[in-house]
Amino acid sequence: MSGKGTPATLLLEREGVPHTVHAYVPDESGGSYGEAAAAALGVAPERMLKTLLAEVDGRLVCAVVPVAGSLDLKALAGAVGGKRGAMAEPAAAERSTGYVVGGISPLGQRTRVPTVVDETAELYDTVVVSAGRRGLSVELAPEHLLRLTGAVVADVSR
Repeated sequence: MSGKGTPATLLLEREGVPHTVHAYVPDESGGSYGEAAAAALGVAPERMLKTLLAEVDGRLVCAVVPVAGSLDLKALAGAVGGKRGAMAEPAAAERSTGYVVGGISPLGQRTRVPTVVDETAELYDTVVVSAGRRGLSVELAPEHLLRLTGAVVADVSR
């Protein structure tokens, strides 16, 4: 994949992080991209993580939570020392990350923002996140995800 990967996969290659790229046919029906990806890849929805952008007190924050659950905005705000959280507008998320909704990766984002990974990610040897476009995911150890994103770990899903 060298030379023509996504910013996420190029970052993993540059950093020498062991990872596996998984391609699948994305479900464009407008449902849950993450749950569709988990089903297509045969990955437990607890191990498949979705990347969501929220605004906490007016600044963008990246949250990485299992596709099996939803983001707890109040917990996310607390994890970054804020008071109020709301989902970011899709256009703002795309501008900040350089990725399109449904393919936003926590890795290799255009603008680095505070990142919070749900604590359940640490229960698994590997987790699966978007590789930076719909139909492409990457599997890696949670400790590499945390290191490359500078994330804090907190209970932010429900």
